[in-house]
Amino acid sequence: MIRQQQTLVLSPYAALYDIVVPKDNMLRQINELVDFTFIYEELEAKYCLDNGRNAIDPIRMFKYLLLKAIFELSDVDIVERSKYDLSFKYFLGMAPEDPVIDASSLTKFRKLRLKDINLLDMLIGKTVALAIEKEILKSNSVIVDATHSKARYNQKSPREILQDRARKLRKAVYSMDESVKVRMPVKNTSDELQEEIAYCQRLITFIETESGIAQVPKISEPLNLLKETFEDDLEQLRLAADPDVRVGHKSADSAFFGYKTHLAMTEERIITAAVITTGEKNDGKQLETLVEKSKAAGMQVKTVIGDTAYSEKDNISYAKKNEIELVSKLNPNITQGTRQKEDEFLFNKGAGMYVCKAGHMAFRKARQGKKDRGKNQRDTYYFDVETCKHCPLNEGCYKEGAKSKTYSVTIASDEHSEQMTFQETEYFKTKAKERYKIEAKNSELKHGHGYEVATSSGLLGMQLQGAMAIFAVNLKRILKLPQYNVVFSRMLAYSQDLTHG
Repeated sequence: MIRQQQTLVLSPYAALYDIVVPKDNMLRQINELVDFTFIYEELEAKYCLDNGRNAIDPIRMFKYLLLKAIFELSDVDIVERSKYDLSFKYFLGMAPEDPVIDASSLTKFRKLRLKDINLLDMLIGKTVALAIEKEILKSNSVIVDATHSKARYNQKSPREILQDRARKLRKAVYSMDESVKVRMPVKNTSDELQEEIAYCQRLITFIETESGIAQVPKISEPLNLLKETFEDDLEQLRLAADPDVRVGHKSADSAFFGYKTHLAMTEERIITAAVITTGEKNDGKQLETLVEKSKAAGMQVKTVIGDTAYSEKDNISYAKKNEIELVSKLNPNITQGTRQKEDEFLFNKGAGMYVCKAGHMAFRKARQGKKDRGKNQRDTYYFDVETCKHCPLNEGCYKEGAKSKTYSVTIASDEHSEQMTFQETEYFKTKAKERYKIEAKNSELKHGHGYEVATSSGLLGMQLQGAMAIFAVNLKRILKLPQYNVVFSRMLAYSQDLTHG
């Protein structure tokens, strides 16, 4: 087994951790909270167990990626920080004097060890099980929504990407030493990609060899990001293509180029399921998958809360069949009907017919469409076309030469009628107020864990990024909840009693 390849390192400096990594340190708490040995079981088939050098402990490699998700740093900077940050070394299971890995090992670990593993569902399942075990999950409701991530490539041209990263590096340098500006390489003014590449290479060389401040963290982080563009991404920049990425729409007049992460989250703000798709996919179509994944993770789902996108007819039928209450408002076109020109055609209740603005009543009606065919039926009302031809108000109402004049009204299905009644209840209105919580979670993923932009190309890369980010936010949430804090405080008190006993 992989774990048998590892050796226990005893260090005379281990006591430093008790001094500099306090009990309430987040990384120490995560170590206490999570049994990471599941990584061995999941990755065993990815390693050769009977020959070759001993591999770097896969738990340590996984924890490096988790640190990236928590602190939003590049491979180079996460490894660099683990050289001197003892909370990092403690979390990684290293002795204070142990050397760190080469940053390139993380790329290999992602590509070779995590490939073909359903990491997204697995990590979400682990945190949900943990929340259930700690008696944190009390509700049986999930809130559903989607958040978008822009593609790493193709948002800008390759030259614009390089310009942006070089600009950030120059800005950091000037903030440290304004006088160095006169010695900096002359900026590229050409539109040619090769000229921009050559300029960036000169800039990197200058800062590393002549600026004297390359090792300052404020400079090294944007410097490493620009270097990483050359070492890892230059071929991608030249190709400027991501075969999986699609254009999605946030609103009628707002589009983005990238991916969507469809989420289900409890009222306690623990994410229970995620589906990552290309950007053009419809939000509502993912509801059934999100609910079934939440159930598979251990949730009992009795209520689903979402916006109007989730109230389509198929979802209403699915919810009814599975005895789930769907707290999602119907599209106004359903509740109000898709009747046009409401001020021009009025319904005569006694006759059961519509009357036009000139006072002419329809002489017959016919129902179009069949039940249970995915679309609502329509009632079509027929007017006497001969009367319309000579009507003084026919402009804009009757088209010259038309052989008929009709007016149609959508008829709500049984499912829609029941949903319309449900959304007027106090229960519906109270539960709908919980939806804001998932908006805040989307914001946390984007602004706290780098989820606004994909860190690699392709759906597989986005799924890995999503898995680590969601695992991180779920763990942080569990640590914040008062139920867990009570349990953790008791555990600490008990361990201290044993120590001093």
